Amino acid sequence: MSVTKLLARFGTALLGMGALLGGVAVTAVAASVSAPVQLAGSAPPERPGAAPLAMTPSAAPIEFDVSLRLPEPAAAATLERAVSDPSSPSYRHFLTPAEWEQRFSPAPASVLAVKAWLASQGIDVEGASADRMTVHARAPASIVERAFATTLSEYDVDGQRVRLAAGPLSVPASLAAIIGAVSGVDQRLAHPELPHQRGRAPGEGSAAGGGGATSEADALTSPASKPIPPGEWPRIAPPCSSYWGEKQNSERPPFGGGYPAALPYAACGYKPTQLQSAYDLSGPIAAGDDGSGVTVAVVDAYESPTLFADAHEYSVRNEPSAVLTRRLFKEDVSPTFNKESTCEANGWSVEQTLDVESVHSTAPGATILYAGAKNCENALYDVDEQLVDEHSASIITNSWGELGEDDTTPSSSEEAFNNVLLMAAGTGVGVQFSAGDQGDEFNLLGFDAVGFPATSPYATGVGGTSLEISKGGTRSAEYGWSSSFSVLCTHTVEVNEELVERTLLLEQPLNCEEARFGKWVPRAPGQYWAGGGGATTFQYPEPYYQEGVVPKALANRDKAVTHEANRVVPDISMDADPWMGLDLGETLAWPDGDYYEEVPIGGTSLSSPLLAGELAVADQAAGGALGFVNPLLYRLDASPKASSAFYDVAPPPSKQAFSLVQYVNGANTEAGTFKATGTVNYEGKEAYCPEPGACVEQKVALKDGPGYDSMTGIGAPGSQFVQDLAAP
Repeated sequence: MSVTKLLARFGTALLGMGALLGGVAVTAVAASVSAPVQLAGSAPPERPGAAPLAMTPSAAPIEFDVSLRLPEPAAAATLERAVSDPSSPSYRHFLTPAEWEQRFSPAPASVLAVKAWLASQGIDVEGASADRMTVHARAPASIVERAFATTLSEYDVDGQRVRLAAGPLSVPASLAAIIGAVSGVDQRLAHPELPHQRGRAPGEGSAAGGGGATSEADALTSPASKPIPPGEWPRIAPPCSSYWGEKQNSERPPFGGGYPAALPYAACGYKPTQLQSAYDLSGPIAAGDDGSGVTVAVVDAYESPTLFADAHEYSVRNEPSAVLTRRLFKEDVSPTFNKESTCEANGWSVEQTLDVESVHSTAPGATILYAGAKNCENALYDVDEQLVDEHSASIITNSWGELGEDDTTPSSSEEAFNNVLLMAAGTGVGVQFSAGDQGDEFNLLGFDAVGFPATSPYATGVGGTSLEISKGGTRSAEYGWSSSFSVLCTHTVEVNEELVERTLLLEQPLNCEEARFGKWVPRAPGQYWAGGGGATTFQYPEPYYQEGVVPKALANRDKAVTHEANRVVPDISMDADPWMGLDLGETLAWPDGDYYEEVPIGGTSLSSPLLAGELAVADQAAGGALGFVNPLLYRLDASPKASSAFYDVAPPPSKQAFSLVQYVNGANTEAGTFKATGTVNYEGKEAYCPEPGACVEQKVALKDGPGYDSMTGIGAPGSQFVQDLAAP
């Protein structure tokens, strides 16, 4: 009998012996004599049509994860349903992480086998996750190419330089049944879900500017984020309103297009007490249900040097009765950072500050754990996994995601993270993700999509609304967030057209010229700007909890391709419109120095942590963790309690818009100001322009309406949201 056949026949015994003996030599030999086979699902389904920009340099360092398959994934999914479905007798009977790992995690011998093979290839094995699902590794590109029998090249993907493999990755046949995914060889870049994070000057991490995946030095650095400049998050110029409709503009040329002649000025940014009042949290908080005893984890990349100081100062100024103290704020941040250029590290500081201040706004008594990853790639997913392993929080909010659905990320990598989310659900941890800030993403991709991980059937995808808060603090109206913008053409705009376009993040040129002075460009309703993300997925079948709630027309939208009903995102929504958003407090880099300032902000980066705070209040009221809440949300929506648990978001009865004044330079009047008009609940056309002058248009695919809708999902939290979720 040959050595290969002998090892195949007695492989299990050898692996077990390897585990007992410390097993590196035995398992390495078994892997080394095994022929390579292609790893299923290890290649992205789509590659850029254009030729690569360059080959990946052989010495470029690559960090990647090797994910191990769950021995019984179906059993893990069965447990998720048993503990998450309110109709189950096992509802909320969660396992401990140790119990879940004992029942579902890969065997220790499997981890040893993968480590041994990686080491035999000259790959630096950095460790394995506590749940035994992930092995962390690092090696130069040339070694990665040889180990996985592929070649690596740099591509321009939606304006970013991204590393991709030539095809499927190969692994030894003896390990093919163990390895489920190799994540990070095909570079996955997550981005903050903030509208203004899309506006970048040439050369700031773009493919054209050379700030790509492997062109920068990859040396580890210590935490040292700097305050971001005002061009990245601009001040709003006066006038603005402290509540919706406080100040009206009737001085400028009418916007036209059927919109009112007098328009309200955009909000200066809502305060925490306004959001608490509008979402009916004032009562529970006053009664003591303020999230006390509940830990909410915020996951982002890097760490702002002023994160706690800013959040503390914000609470002192805006809610002095509920100051965020060190007792309520914890940190678990990577000791070193890297890939700052690729990930545009400073831009993440706004995200971190927004997330922390938003959670505290809706759950002033909750403990907030800020978990900062060392970069915006695999490290973000690793941080979520670590939090679940350690059971560090009962709620995890993530205001980041990937662009589109499964565009350049291998499906196996997504399934590997779904296993982490299965563990989270089984152990009573609720994980939620922002659904994105570009609506159906047609204007960016040319097709309707929503990004992973919000698409996962085991995560809560949080969409966005436009929230109008009255003088008395009540919710006077709430609509699906979708906006377009027009600019009043003037000489100042003509001279600074590129700056104006960048400040508003307009995808198409304004074409402001003298003949158009005094007119709105584009004319009403303007150019599509941003909106809460949502779509019917192509990858995931309709989850059990969406059946009977999501309209069949939405669930079956892709049936001609997928041959089944599919998951639809978002699940639920909250305030996200930046011009009706939170009054963020952060230290920013202004022309006259770095100092604390408050500016309005939004995006589903606001809605996800706001919801996390609400859920923390509900956890406290329920006397324990609710865990993965999607089954509970949809069950409530189908019950008579829906009218009190949820606010059914519907379109406004007539056209609505608002006025806005912006500084050209984002900071002061030195370069002048410009006037803009933004629409509320925009349902007009959007354009995809892969090249200047080559555009394709469609009507935005998302819209709100009675019941579950494609723009806001179930809707927004209602008057009895906390009480209904907490009820036995």
